[in-house]
Amino acid sequence: MSDHEEQPAPRGGKVLEALTQAERKVFTRPAPKSAKAQMKFLLTRTKGSTKALAERLGVSRRTVQRYRAGQLKKPQKRLQEALVEETATAWQPQVRAQARERAATSGGMHVEVYAYFGFECTGSSDDGRERFISTAISPAYAAEILQMQEAGATEEDLHPVVAEAITEAYFTEWGSRAQGLRADFTHVISLEIEF
Repeated sequence: MSDHEEQPAPRGGKVLEALTQAERKVFTRPAPKSAKAQMKFLLTRTKGSTKALAERLGVSRRTVQRYRAGQLKKPQKRLQEALVEETATAWQPQVRAQARERAATSGGMHVEVYAYFGFECTGSSDDGRERFISTAISPAYAAEILQMQEAGATEEDLHPVVAEAITEAYFTEWGSRAQGLRADFTHVISLEIEF
């Protein structure tokens, strides 16, 4: 067994991050950019509760009130990151839901991955190696991946399903060749998903 095959699935969250980025690419309008606009938007999501928003962001109620009023304009790095992340997470939920539904029922997903792929197959002459693969994933696999993500699946839970989906789509061409092939991917360098 080589060093590549002994490595576990990555723990860096590349699949979860790729899914999050794929959702954000479907936005039809840009999210608010200024701290004041982000605070106002997030307050609408907490039904105007400065206390709930302050707890969500890890700041005081007074800080939320000052940004909302425009008295403070440049948040510290930690607060700025929290504002950007919380805003993007809550932005355009209906657009996001429609894109997820479309991917799960008719459109599937498109995956671009650069990773080490290792193989298990009787009579296979194709040794494992780093590959760049760009392929479409069926709506059935897209639905499974999105359901797992919604249910709170971890990176380790999602990784084998994504590997299986890539194997089906790219290596076995939906069962038309390389019967019994199983491909695992490790050392994921980059991963992009589009709905």
